[in-house]
Amino acid sequence: MSTHTHSAAFPAPSSLEVVPGTERAQAAYPYYMQFTAADDQRFWFYNSMHFPEPMSAFDMVTAEAAYCALGSSTTRVHCIPTTLGIDYRIINGRVYIGGNAVTDPGEIARRTGEFQQRAFYYYGNWERLYAQWREKMLALIRDAQSLPKLELPEFEPLSNVHSGRGIATNHALLDTYQRTLEGYFRMWHHHFEFLLLGYGAYMTFFAFCKKAFPEISDQTIARMVAGIEAEIFRPDEEVRRLARRAVELGVDDEFKEGRTPQAIMAALETRGAAGRGWLDELATSRDPWFNINVGDGFYHYHRSWNDDLSMPFAGLPGYIAAVRAGESLERPIEKLQAERRQLIQDYRELLGSEQERQAYDQMIGLAHRVFPYVEGHKFYCEHWYTNLFFNKIREFGALLAAHGFFAREDDVFQLTHYELKAAIIDLMTAWSNGSPPRGPEHWPQIVAERRAAIAEWAKESTPPALGPVPDVIDDPAIVMLWGITRESLDRWLRASSDVASRELRGFAASSGVVEGPACVVKSVEEIGRVRKGDILVCQITNPTWAPIFQKIAGAVSDIGGSMSHAAIVAREFGLPAVVGTGTATSRIKDGQRIRVDGGRGVVTLLS
Repeated sequence: MSTHTHSAAFPAPSSLEVVPGTERAQAAYPYYMQFTAADDQRFWFYNSMHFPEPMSAFDMVTAEAAYCALGSSTTRVHCIPTTLGIDYRIINGRVYIGGNAVTDPGEIARRTGEFQQRAFYYYGNWERLYAQWREKMLALIRDAQSLPKLELPEFEPLSNVHSGRGIATNHALLDTYQRTLEGYFRMWHHHFEFLLLGYGAYMTFFAFCKKAFPEISDQTIARMVAGIEAEIFRPDEEVRRLARRAVELGVDDEFKEGRTPQAIMAALETRGAAGRGWLDELATSRDPWFNINVGDGFYHYHRSWNDDLSMPFAGLPGYIAAVRAGESLERPIEKLQAERRQLIQDYRELLGSEQERQAYDQMIGLAHRVFPYVEGHKFYCEHWYTNLFFNKIREFGALLAAHGFFAREDDVFQLTHYELKAAIIDLMTAWSNGSPPRGPEHWPQIVAERRAAIAEWAKESTPPALGPVPDVIDDPAIVMLWGITRESLDRWLRASSDVASRELRGFAASSGVVEGPACVVKSVEEIGRVRKGDILVCQITNPTWAPIFQKIAGAVSDIGGSMSHAAIVAREFGLPAVVGTGTATSRIKDGQRIRVDGGRGVVTLLS
């Protein structure tokens, strides 16, 4: 991100105050996550794409591990020429981030030489390295699944003594915790191994198109990579498959709106071979495809479909109704790909030289090679592995709760990962010396205080950005994923000063025009309120909400760029969508009638 700034500015970080009464909860976050006076000189934006709700003390590890790995990839591994890593800060539970630009021409040239040696090797060996990456991730998942069960027996098992193991069981608690935490940090390095290269390939093609075809829209360029096959779409495809099988087996009458998964499965057990057959199909889908979180994998309470079947089962009645009506449940991949091929060919013919056409062919070919990873990696990283990680931490919570450290297992997420290690050592020490642990006296009040703080922080409005506005933003992830550009920041500034306007503007993510009632969703827990024909208004959508997309007529988000997950999912489902409005969830009221023009990037308030 450029260090040159525009005269306009968002509020300075120092102008934000910690909500009164929550100061100690704010102080629980490590010192390196806190704003300082020097941060007033930099631009920051609220990362509501990944952290749309206040973060508990432990959940901040998701930012800590992710940004550590992201910075390593951009700064040291692939050496992106114009940008280093991303800094992050937290206030009132909200995560703000800011990029570190490289502006010196000599340094950019030096880094370019390094980048070419590294990135071009990956581009040239993409399929082999991606296959290798997948095996690494599956091995890491197996490691997480094989971590030992937590236990503290009254006496060390005799078998351990007679074998001469020489290490008591309490040490396994510390070892398992450290392996759990280390595995999570390692996962994020795998997550970013290819990601920025994928965005870089797309941005190179994007820049070429903007120069060669000055009138081309961002959405048109994005459509040239539509119709991708990626694992992140597979869970929803499995739900659709289960809907078809329910009709084929004649048990579709059991799937009614509002009926719990437990009630449906119990009823199917009584339906003989057909019911058991469908349950067998469900078991096939669950491993591995239901290892996907209801959110984006950054909060401990975003449980997987396997932990809570409510999300996939909520999608089944609608899909079953579509099957009964003779509708196809298949994503229109062939149609999208045919449109993509025609679009690519139409623009190719506008190029004036064979040299330009060859460059165009190479760049779009590379974009098609890399983009399945850009979406597909999420299934393995943010979802499957992260769910295993949080569930293991939940086991530590259950053990500590059983020894009186706090009331329930999920209270463990009110401790930082540093504090959790201390609590584990406290319990280890108490077990070893026969004295009571100190935790039951220490943690309950702190847990209650931090829970109350999160509730207070959730009530507070959150500025979309802070600090001086940069003239240029050149970090590929910030532009393509978050949709932060000089133009979008101007829109945010205008929106903050023109609250009477009946229009909101953002990125034209997916074409089409639709009118309907807004359903404003500010947390995953509220997704169940969405009704047929609603226009979903949220901070950001998630690919795992796909079963809900059959209900909605369109989508609007606060944040996101042309290649954000919200934009990609909307295009894949053919829904009008506008992303990156900055203020939709605060400007639009629940139930308010709105019009979404996904081709122009305009949302109009009609009532």
